[in-house]
Amino acid sequence: MSAQPEPRILFTRQEIAATVKRLAGEIKIDYQGKYPLLIGILKGSFIFMADLIRLLDFPLEVEFIRLASYGRGKQSSGEIKVVQGLRSPVRGREVLVIEDIVDTGSTVSFLLDYLRKKKPASLKLCALTDKPSRRQVPVTIDYLGFTVPDKFLVGYGLDWDEKFRYLPDICFVEV
Repeated sequence: MSAQPEPRILFTRQEIAATVKRLAGEIKIDYQGKYPLLIGILKGSFIFMADLIRLLDFPLEVEFIRLASYGRGKQSSGEIKVVQGLRSPVRGREVLVIEDIVDTGSTVSFLLDYLRKKKPASLKLCALTDKPSRRQVPVTIDYLGFTVPDKFLVGYGLDWDEKFRYLPDICFVEV
């Protein structure tokens, strides 16, 4: 068995907490009194989304969606499919997508197009991290936590082969 890479801290839990608080403040201004539908992209967004929701002081609905790109080995084929869909209706709703990281932009762009077809009243994106150096598909991020370097991130819900999600800080590993 090969040794696991050693995670190194990029953003501390205190920096993350302050950023989540800032994002919650921005979201409160735009969604107060609107009863939005927040859609988390599984699996990576669940910790961020939980912390964010605890800071919002208005009624909202929570949903999760799971997407997968199929390909051989570690490479995506670029074909993205909905593995676990939504149960809540989207039509006419204020929808806010919650994502852990926007990397190439392919997955989140697919999801936003998928949701637009369901005719929400509004559709916005909140991303904890953005890695613009890897962008292949343009994506507008309405609420952004951190812009990150081209490193492999783990912790705070982000994983490497299902490892390191539990770390309270956002770290990077050399893989």
